[in-house]
Amino acid sequence: MALSQIIATRRWAFVLGLGVWVGSIAMPEAEAAPSIRVLLAPDVQQLEVLSDQPIWVTDRHNEAWSYRSALQIKVRGRALIVNGKPVVTDQLTLRAGNHDLKLWITKNSTRAVRHAGDEKGALQVSGAIKLIRRGKGLHVVNYVDLEEYVKGVVPAEVNSTWHLEMLKVQAVAARTYALYQQMLSATRDYDVAAGTQDQVYRGRQGLDARVAQAVESTRGLVVTHKGAPIYAAFSSTAAGVTEDAMNVWSMDLPYLKGVECPFDLESPFYQWKTSIKLDVLEKNLGKHGFAVGTIQSISPVAYSRAGRVATLRIVHSEGERIVRGEDLRRAVGYTIVPSTQFTIESIGEELILSGYGAGHAVGLCQWGAKELAELGYSFASILRYYYPGTELQDASLTQAPPMPHALLPPP
Repeated sequence: MALSQIIATRRWAFVLGLGVWVGSIAMPEAEAAPSIRVLLAPDVQQLEVLSDQPIWVTDRHNEAWSYRSALQIKVRGRALIVNGKPVVTDQLTLRAGNHDLKLWITKNSTRAVRHAGDEKGALQVSGAIKLIRRGKGLHVVNYVDLEEYVKGVVPAEVNSTWHLEMLKVQAVAARTYALYQQMLSATRDYDVAAGTQDQVYRGRQGLDARVAQAVESTRGLVVTHKGAPIYAAFSSTAAGVTEDAMNVWSMDLPYLKGVECPFDLESPFYQWKTSIKLDVLEKNLGKHGFAVGTIQSISPVAYSRAGRVATLRIVHSEGERIVRGEDLRRAVGYTIVPSTQFTIESIGEELILSGYGAGHAVGLCQWGAKELAELGYSFASILRYYYPGTELQDASLTQAPPMPHALLPPP
C-alpha cells in the first residue's frame, strides 16, 4: 500500500594504578579516520578509567606514561592529580591500544569510592579519551570511529528489538546528524554531545547483534541534500503532522517541512496529561530569562500549521509576556511537557495541560518509522518520506553543508 493510501485511511486518527614514564614518543593521533568527537561530560572534577590492557596517557607535548592499573584523575587547582601525582597540563589523551576503556565520571569530588569488581555506573567506550581543561573542570571527549559511535546511539535512541529496517533508519539518521555537526564544529572541542542536546550515546551499552547488523549494513550511508549531509532532526512521536523547522527553530531547511504522520498511534507518548505548580513555573520561567510576577492566566496566541502552540500570552501581576511554546517546554522541562501540541485544561494553583506527541516533531518520527518498517517499507523509502527532497549518498562523497542562519536547536 502506498504511503498516500495509508495517510488517507488514517486521517480520522489525526489529533492534535602505578604509572611508568616512558618519555617523549610519537603516539598515534586520537582521530582514527573516519572518527567523531563526542562530549561525554563537561565540568568534570574527577574520573576513574579502567581497561584490561595498559592505559597510555599522553600530554599536549607528546610526553607519555603507561599505567597498568586503574587510573584515577582529579582536578586540583591548576594541576591534574593522576594516580596521586600532580601533572601540570591542560590536556591529556588516554587510550588502551585497540581495547575499550571503562569510565566512571563525576562532576564533583564527593562520589563514593568504587569497590573492586563494581561495574555499576561504568561507561564502556572504544577509541580514545581526551581530557581538556576548561575553567575549573574537564571536558571528557571520546574520539571514536564514526560507525562505532552510531552503534552507541541506535540502542540509546530506539528499542533494539524493533524492526531491522527501523534500526537502519535510525543508524543512517544518527550518522547523518553526526557528520553534519562535525562539518560545522571546527572551532569547538567536540562535534556532538552524548545527551539529548544532540543524540543520546552510551558507548557499548545496549549494543547487540541486531544493532551491529543495522549499522554495518548501512555503513557510510548518509542522507543528503544537494550533495551535503542534512540536519537529520528526529523525535519520538509526531502524533499528526510533522513540523516545519522554520516554525520551531526559525531554520528554513527545504528537507525539514511537515509531512502527515498517522503512523504512531501505538506510541506510549501519543497522548499525555501533565500538571505544573504555578510557583514552580514562575521560578523556572525566570531562570530562563522570562521574568514574571504572580501568574494569573495563560492562553495560546498562535498555532503552527501543524496545530502546535507557537506562542502563549502569560498575564501576571507585573504585566504580560509572550513566550514561544518551545520556550515553555524548555523552562518547565522537556519530559514534563513532552510537546507543544497541547491544550490548557485549567489553571489554578497548578497549570494542567493535555496533549499529544513527544519531542519537537521536526523531521523523522521514530514511532512512525517503526510502523512503516513493520508494514514492509525499506529504510531508504522511510527516510525519503520524512526528509523530502533528499537522497542517500556515501559519506565520503559529500561536501560541507551551508552554515545555518539560526542556532542549532535543542531536543
